[in-house]
Amino acid sequence: MSDVPGRDGPGEPRLEEVSDGVFAYVQPDGTWWINNTGFVAAERGVISVDACSTERRTRAYLDAIRTVTDRPVRTLVNTHHHGDHTFGNYLFSGATIVGHERTRESAIAWGRPFDEPFWTKVEWGGVEVEPPFLTYTDGVTLWAGDLRCEVRHVGTAAHTTNDSIVWIPERRVLFCGDLLFNGGTPFVMQGSVAGAIRVLEEVVAPLDAATIVPGHGPVAGPELIGRVLGYLRFLQATAAEGKAAGLSPLEAAREADLGEYAELTDSERIVGNLHRAYAELDGLEPGGEIDTATALLEMVDYNGGRPLTCRA
Repeated sequence: MSDVPGRDGPGEPRLEEVSDGVFAYVQPDGTWWINNTGFVAAERGVISVDACSTERRTRAYLDAIRTVTDRPVRTLVNTHHHGDHTFGNYLFSGATIVGHERTRESAIAWGRPFDEPFWTKVEWGGVEVEPPFLTYTDGVTLWAGDLRCEVRHVGTAAHTTNDSIVWIPERRVLFCGDLLFNGGTPFVMQGSVAGAIRVLEEVVAPLDAATIVPGHGPVAGPELIGRVLGYLRFLQATAAEGKAAGLSPLEAAREADLGEYAELTDSERIVGNLHRAYAELDGLEPGGEIDTATALLEMVDYNGGRPLTCRA
């Protein structure tokens, strides 16, 4: 483990070598728009898993890679379209940017970064939209020398409609994007509560990963899967009780006892999550369109009317 360039208010980004030549780049404190990335260093080049949200953070990540190897980043995999994982794509000059077909579509649809009125002001830098230009429907295999890296779409909406994992079977290392948060509130507003449960139970858990690099928060082991599943089931129960009582998602969120989940950061995500859970109770298919702008504004209401804190 080593500290690397890129000091920022929430904490010092760090490199963790989770297996020989396989690194996690962990950015504290893992809250809004502060994600993890990682890379595999091989003789002929580097495979990166995701970029960062801002120009400054992505440049710091690239500097960190150069502390390990002078080989270029030849391939950049986006685990999904959200800007904390894709806004920095344009700085990976010469790299092939790989992602699911919907990751490309959704990154283009999202467009340039924005913050207010939903989040506090962010210094994004000179971000240019650079979506994946090599896309797949089910998956693709990448090779770092002789090391097999399997990029797989998870098959249904979960965190988003276009989540993929990067699985390194020989090392039992999993980069799971935002299917898992460690220490932060899981977020499925643009995906599916039921779908996320299905993916964790049927896709992620059976891999029997020894090391999991989550999209946000510290590197973990397989025990993280159960913790996130517990929160997702809590969401479903809260939605069912709130809907039966005639409460709106915001009202249900305000009345909910977070219990063991009160310690998770970004607790306001429960509002967006309940908007999704309510829609699923009404029969909406996983990943179907909901009014995300209203859900985000109600998250701000839950936060005392203040924009959500972003320290990216």
